[in-house]
Amino acid sequence: MKAGGLKRRVLLQGGSIALMLGVHQIARGATILAVRVWPAADYTRVTIESDARLHSQQLVVGSPPRLAVDIEGIDLNPELRELVGKIKPGDPYINGLRVGQNAPKVVRIVFDLKQAVVPQVFSLAPIAAYKHRLVLDLYPEKAIDPMEALITERLREAPRSNGSNSNDTAVASAPSVPPPAAPSSRLAPDGGPPILVRPSPNVPAPRPAPGSIAPPATPARPPAVAMPPSAPAPDPLGELMAQQATRPGPAAPPAPVAPPAAPPVAPSAAVAPPPAPAPASRGGATASRTDRIIIVALDPGHGGEDPGAIGPNGTREKDIVLQIAHRLRDRINASSVGGNPMRAFLTRDADFFVPLGVRVQKARRVQADLFVSIHADAFTTPAARGASVFALSQSGASSSAARWLANKENEADKVGGVNVGNHEAQVQRALLDMSTTAQINDSLKLGGAMLGEIRGIGARLHKPQVEQAGFAVLKAPDIPSVLVETAFISNPEEESNLRSASYQESLADALMRGIQRYFAQNPPLARSRQL
Repeated sequence: MKAGGLKRRVLLQGGSIALMLGVHQIARGATILAVRVWPAADYTRVTIESDARLHSQQLVVGSPPRLAVDIEGIDLNPELRELVGKIKPGDPYINGLRVGQNAPKVVRIVFDLKQAVVPQVFSLAPIAAYKHRLVLDLYPEKAIDPMEALITERLREAPRSNGSNSNDTAVASAPSVPPPAAPSSRLAPDGGPPILVRPSPNVPAPRPAPGSIAPPATPARPPAVAMPPSAPAPDPLGELMAQQATRPGPAAPPAPVAPPAAPPVAPSAAVAPPPAPAPASRGGATASRTDRIIIVALDPGHGGEDPGAIGPNGTREKDIVLQIAHRLRDRINASSVGGNPMRAFLTRDADFFVPLGVRVQKARRVQADLFVSIHADAFTTPAARGASVFALSQSGASSSAARWLANKENEADKVGGVNVGNHEAQVQRALLDMSTTAQINDSLKLGGAMLGEIRGIGARLHKPQVEQAGFAVLKAPDIPSVLVETAFISNPEEESNLRSASYQESLADALMRGIQRYFAQNPPLARSRQL
């Protein structure tokens, strides 16, 4: 009896001490589990995962640009030391970093930056396979318009399509960008202890894409007065191209950040893409006139912290859908509609996360004619199989499976990691009720054309008709939008197909034919871009 009473007394005393310490003191025993870095032109993300919530303070130093982050309640461990080696030379924002024990239970990380940044530091609660995460997002100080990036790329190709017209060459080049000041790796924050140093070569930073997207541009209707009847409607894209044409000084385009290695694709016989329609008989973009570009926004799902569904052999959805998007992009860029060239715009072109609302906002900003979100389905059992195409629904899902899938896809922001106190929440609210009946009807037509072509390559269909549900990524009010579930990655046979080059090629062919069929029956609206 005495031994039992003593044991109970010890347990009670231990519990009282834990209550007296409180949450703050208990958190001081947090352990770092993993560190990850996701470099991209849009922004670079650094994620520090731990078994308890971390508390941090940060300080931005302007010249040379540096960011110091103090993480409280932890000791320097091997996982944190690994962060030094995870910085790649092609990172647009980070030149190198140093990490050390700044004080007892305080670790300091100093980022030597290639340019001035606007940091966002926030915490994410545990979800899916992740524990607590401290997230550091480094955005460019000046956001670049995605429309400008798209048109710069188009103008850059003008010399190749126009032949020897030297007057157009300067216009087609990207505008010159002054290089950022080279940061010094010799400086450390005042009072800092000896710290690990990783020297990095000075690599020119690629021109950053936006951290926040400018408000979407909808072509304005001409006023009832003050414009002659024959004048075209104001065209923001054309105006931007006119500004590009007046900028002097060509500069070589920066090399994009290479995404992490994707799963190997099984070799197979190459499948030729569908023949591209004959190019326009008139010339391409020049300093005085540009063609009507048919823009198709391609949205590879997930990315970065969000791997999407994972197959039984470890195939990640985010890698597969990016590969398919690249194949479809090549076909779109080699095609035209009614003599007008087509151009693909990718909401992400590397392995990083883009919030759902920002994906829609990007597509609207470039005035996309179509929006195609590419995914690979998954279910709790491996028996589910088949491709599907979805459009938006304003009145409820067309089936319980469609509702379940939409709810799952709409959770992507929680896994990928969104700073809910920032602009993404405002974007989601703005997109909530904007979709129109006309957009949904056009989306159903596009989805039907794609579904027919997918059936034509012999692929199994999960449902024979276009399904509908409340997918957040399909809520652009003025762009026909569909979500394509290419196959069930959770099915071993279909996972193998998704890894196959021949299946990816055939699927890209089918999607391209579906797009062409849609435009054949629903010609894009005319836009004059005479500058």
